[in-house]
Amino acid sequence: MTEPPRTSGPDPLLDEALDWVVRLKAGAPTRVDVDALQRWRAQSPGHEEAFRQAARLLRSASAAAKELADETASASVVALPSRPSRPLTRRIVLGGAIAAAAGYVMIRPPLDMWPSIEELSADYRTGKGEQRKVMLAPDISVELNTQTSLALRPTPNETRIELISGEASVVARRSSSTPLVMLARDGRISTLQADFNARCLDGVVSVTCLDGIVTVEQDGRSVQLRKAEQVTYSRAGLQASLPVDAKQVAAWQTGLLIFRDRPLASVVDEVNRYRAGKIIITNAELKRRLVNGTFQVDKLDNFVAQVEQLFGARITSLPGGVVLMS
Repeated sequence: MTEPPRTSGPDPLLDEALDWVVRLKAGAPTRVDVDALQRWRAQSPGHEEAFRQAARLLRSASAAAKELADETASASVVALPSRPSRPLTRRIVLGGAIAAAAGYVMIRPPLDMWPSIEELSADYRTGKGEQRKVMLAPDISVELNTQTSLALRPTPNETRIELISGEASVVARRSSSTPLVMLARDGRISTLQADFNARCLDGVVSVTCLDGIVTVEQDGRSVQLRKAEQVTYSRAGLQASLPVDAKQVAAWQTGLLIFRDRPLASVVDEVNRYRAGKIIITNAELKRRLVNGTFQVDKLDNFVAQVEQLFGARITSLPGGVVLMS
């Protein structure tokens, strides 16, 4: 993928940024492509702001298309338009998304090997295996776990942020009546004084109160959490709260992953968030094997060998850090 040609329209930087967004969304970008985009963004604050604006435009188009698609689907089944015969342009993507609902799905990178457009446009991001602490205000701190994207969504009466994806631990000690509000998918997490852990992965959000009181709302329903209580929500709705081991939930902050009677498939999903490359289990029985153990985040290179030894799994290593377990 070569760099987009420079244009001379009313806002050439925005035009270039839209070209980048469309190319990454419509094509099959490699790590080289993503690195080239990062270099383009780093040229100046103007380049970075243009990219964020382009990503917001695409998100708005996608949201509008989704609403249109939902309305249409409730009335009748609609055939999607055929593949365009001409190359995609930003006008086709933005205009076509709204008009035909063809672009409402944000294409996820294969095997999640690089960030999505939405994740790249976040105000704060961590890469695979990276953790980062951010002070959003003197009385609000957020620790981002691996592969986490967080965006600022300022409003007049709230300190509002959005967990786009990943996992974050929040400490809020508000001295005013202005609450901290975290948006995550179609839900809302709010507090004045509390510590909580929020996780947004694969369409499911889980919120664990580590201290204080946290209110979680979705679709007109709400649950109030106290210390060592957790609630999850998804498209299926807001579930009832349950007691959990808060130390186990927050163990990642001390560099540990703790699993108790977890299927190996679930454990591998979690390890893949930290470890370079991608582990794929191809044996259904192996996926169901239960794991009990504690793993150090900085020693996950040993994980594959441990599974091989523990369960007698057959290991096949492929280029790009992909490992098959059977």
